[in-house]
Amino acid sequence: MNLTQTDATLLQSLYWITLLAVVVSSASGVLKAGYKRFDLFGVVIIAITTGLGGGSLRDMLLDRPVFWVADQSYFIASLASAVIIFFLARVRRITADAFLVPDAAGLAAFGVAGTLAALMAGAPWLVASFMGVMTGTMGGVFRDVLSDEPPLVFQSTLYATVCWAGSLLFILLLEAGMGVTPAALLAGCGIFVARLLAIRYNLTLPRFTHHD
Repeated sequence: MNLTQTDATLLQSLYWITLLAVVVSSASGVLKAGYKRFDLFGVVIIAITTGLGGGSLRDMLLDRPVFWVADQSYFIASLASAVIIFFLARVRRITADAFLVPDAAGLAAFGVAGTLAALMAGAPWLVASFMGVMTGTMGGVFRDVLSDEPPLVFQSTLYATVCWAGSLLFILLLEAGMGVTPAALLAGCGIFVARLLAIRYNLTLPRFTHHD
């Protein structure tokens, strides 16, 4: 797979996909933390951690500049999303599970963005697909831990599973010769729709059980 960091088209695609992921993931952090009755500062910190955490871990493991440190527009987008959603929630009724939709959108966008970033860094395809899973899920893990709740990814309906499947689909589409943008849209929409269907129909993997 011929992906290099010098390709301007790839870099632009990665930028916009990641920016979208940051915005919607930060929004999910606000909606989740808001139900803990945290103040503005607490909500913003959790939102930023949600929006930037997964990509930060990915970049450190790939030994590349952390994306929001290299380009502060991601940090600004996360902060703006957090503040806007915080004040919108004060004037509109928000249900306790409202965070699930932006969380699914963030999972989809970050799953694709993480996979693409890893491929551009020269990671093997299987490692790149798992980097997509890590990028898509770890922000939510940080959010839940800071909110003093068990991480959603370990107890919810299909979550990391659909992200990994979407990351692998993205790689297969690229291998088949599809352009980055249509491949990202197809894989991202697949992750998003699959996650919402899993929530709607309570689809889960088998859970560990043991006999005394």
